[in-house]
Parts: sequence; C-alpha cells; structure tokens
Amino acid sequence: MATGLYYSDACLGHDTGDHPENRQRLEAIMGRLEGLSDLGEMVRRTPGPADLSLVEAVHLPAYVDRVARMAGSGGGNLDADTIVSPGSMNAALHAVGGAVEASVAAIGGEVDNAFVAVRPCGHHASAGVGMGFCLFNNVAIAAHHLLAEGLASRVAVVDFDVHHGNGTQEIFYDDPSVLMISLHQSPLYPGSGHYNEMGRGAGEGYTVNIPLPPGTGDEGYDLAMERVVEPAVARYGPDMMLVSAGYDPHWQDPLASMGVTVHGFRRVMERIKGLADGLCGGKVVAVLEGGYDLKALSSAVEASIRVLAGSGKVVEDPYGSPGAGVGLERAEAVVAAVRGLHRL
Repeated sequence: MATGLYYSDACLGHDTGDHPENRQRLEAIMGRLEGLSDLGEMVRRTPGPADLSLVEAVHLPAYVDRVARMAGSGGGNLDADTIVSPGSMNAALHAVGGAVEASVAAIGGEVDNAFVAVRPCGHHASAGVGMGFCLFNNVAIAAHHLLAEGLASRVAVVDFDVHHGNGTQEIFYDDPSVLMISLHQSPLYPGSGHYNEMGRGAGEGYTVNIPLPPGTGDEGYDLAMERVVEPAVARYGPDMMLVSAGYDPHWQDPLASMGVTVHGFRRVMERIKGLADGLCGGKVVAVLEGGYDLKALSSAVEASIRVLAGSGKVVEDPYGSPGAGVGLERAEAVVAAVRGLHRL
C-alpha cells in the first residue's frame, strides 16, 4: 500500500481571477510535487465528481441548487469573499469527490493514508451558507459519508487552518460521532471559535476550539498539539482521522499572522500521523484548505505529504525563519483554559 495523492484538473475550473484563493495555488502544489521522484510508493489518483446526494446529505438542497444555478447562469458572488464562476459547481463536486474517495480508500485499506489537493476550500461552508472562499464542506461531507455508510462510527477532524472551521463545527455541533478540533488565530475571520464553544446536546464536549494569539509560532502549535489535540483524540478513540489542512498560519501568509514555519507544519502532521498510527491503523486523510503564499504553501504541502509517506527528508522553509514569536505565555494560557474545560 501507499500514500494516495488525490487531484483533478477540474478544480482549476473554479475561476476566481486575482482573488487570493485562485488556481495558481493548486498549480504551485502540483508543479512542485510532479518534480519529485523520492516519495516511495505514493500513488496519484484522479477523483470523479461526487454525486449530488452526498452533498445534499450535509448541505440544504436549496443552497446546493443556488450554487448550481449561479454557476449555470454565468457566476456571481455568494458574499463579498466567495465567488461562483461557470466552472465552480463542477470543481466543487470534484473537490468533494476527492475527499470522499480518499476517505473510503483509506478506511478500506486501499491506501495507507492520503492527501487531497483540491479547491474550492470547504471548512467555512455550513449546511446552508457558503462563505470564506468555501462552497461545499469537503471534510464534513466525507465524514458524514463514512458514518452514514457504516464505514466508521467515530471520526476525528483536526482543522489547523488559521481561520476557525465554523462550518464544520456547525454541521456537527450536536453530533458525538464527530470530534471537531480547530486550532486557529484569534481574533480573526470569521470571529467564532472561542474555547467556550464546546458542542450542544448529545454533542456537548465533542467540539474543541483552541483560539491562539497572533504570532504563536511553531512552539505554540506544538504545545497545543501535545497538550490538547493528542489527549482529546486519544480519549475519543476514532476509527478515522480527517484533517482540514490549511497552510495560512505560515509566517509569510498575507491573510494572517501566526508565525508558523514549514518545519512547524511538518511537526503538526507528524503528531497527527502518530495519533492515527496508534489509534486507527494509520487511517488519516488530509484535505487542502487555505494557504495563500505560493512558495510557503507548496513547501508545506510537500512537507506534509512526506510525513504521510514516511519520507525522512526535511523540507526547508523558502523564507527561512521569522525569528522569535510572541512567546509561549499567551499560548499556554489558552491551552490551559481548554484543558480545564475539557478535563484533559
């Protein structure tokens, strides 16, 4: 078996012009990966479009129809940040298809693990609202499909995009079959993700938010992974791990200011893979979310894939080091609060 890389050219058809989330992101990633010959048995797979029934099992049919009609009539805007072009519906269905196909393959043992390089992004999309560059929630749909088909009974989602995964949180806020963990910069768009947001009803305690201060950097992320993510996921005991892999915490990203390096992303993925190896037979699928500096993004994705593929090669940060962050004191205070609330 091997690590799967899921990518479709259809995702380039989501035409956003000079928007920060544009086709150049995938072109940079795939251009970098295609030049590598030392990733062992990594297999590249081209996903097909997801059936609308999978999308409508998570998103309201009226919302799905709105996106389809907007794309079919030449495109438009869902909000000031979120573009629909004529090719967006097809691209979004292929993005969902990539997340679902990779998850089914990983949990079924066809691949050890996988990275899904697709767009548009997904984690801000709630059941009835697309926002924050996101149309359909790729990770949420994949998780729901695994649960609905009886392929898993407990799925853990780790979201390390710099922005809170509000859409994924909303979709599973009442649901104990999904553990949703989000590490994100606070304050920042979309303004949600306080650590007091912990789930509701049967889902209370199954939402874990880690709102980190700007400038947290590698050490702060490693601390949050060690003291919150690892014990929370270990206690939960998932059958499968899904990752909303956003690389906008990088210190050169134009949309945030978290101070994480390529090495820091590698360490985050190492901890996630270690959890999956110990808890669910290594079944982990990472799905691309944000990341808007092309050099940083492609480098960090390579580093993440090397972790999944078991490559020991170190990927250097194209920009070097940001220097000192804000120090651990502020990050430690957040981590301590989250540990106390969740009794970790």
